Amino acid sequence: MKQHKYFGEIVTGYSIPVLNNREIRATAGIMFLAALISLVLILSVGNFVPVKYVLSIFALEFSIRLFINPKFAPLLIVGRFIVGTQNPEYVGAAQKKFAWYIGFVISTIMFFLLVVENAYSPITGFACLICLILMFFESAFGICLGCKLYGIIKKDKAQYCPGEICDIKQKHEIQKVSAKQWAVLAGLIIFFLVVSVAFKNNIEAKPHYLFQKK
Repeated sequence: MKQHKYFGEIVTGYSIPVLNNREIRATAGIMFLAALISLVLILSVGNFVPVKYVLSIFALEFSIRLFINPKFAPLLIVGRFIVGTQNPEYVGAAQKKFAWYIGFVISTIMFFLLVVENAYSPITGFACLICLILMFFESAFGICLGCKLYGIIKKDKAQYCPGEICDIKQKHEIQKVSAKQWAVLAGLIIFFLVVSVAFKNNIEAKPHYLFQKK
């Protein structure tokens, strides 16, 4: 039987192999939540056990995506099940593959340091922060930062990017941020600063039980 030599799926109407960005985005959300919970447990009670399991799964996930087939990556299968009733949003497979290599390198390094060597350092902390940022942008905004880096490094223009961000176009009127809206955001920052100063002692102190008898 002839082996496929391309990465991604061949879909009628698309000139290059593609992937379903909806399931990728759903999977990024799952991974972000798992990583965030693991980080909270480390910072709050010093429990490193969950993050070691999470990193093991991440390293396996990216290995299967890149070196076997994304179809058989466990978390992508879960993502496919969750968004199975939504219409697919096809994106170019090449830029996703590049982004996944970034995830593979980071998760493999962290797996070696935290699981194999059983050691933490500023390196693991920084790598964890990068992972959280990448997954948050992917899941919350649908922005693949690794894909954008691919567009900068590669001479060939990336095709079929989420939200058509690879295409040069004028913003619609509804997409533009007006001066008044920028003023609202500035007002939010000022409000935050005022609250921080006015209620500094209350914010830093542990709250008391409202119905506690004095």
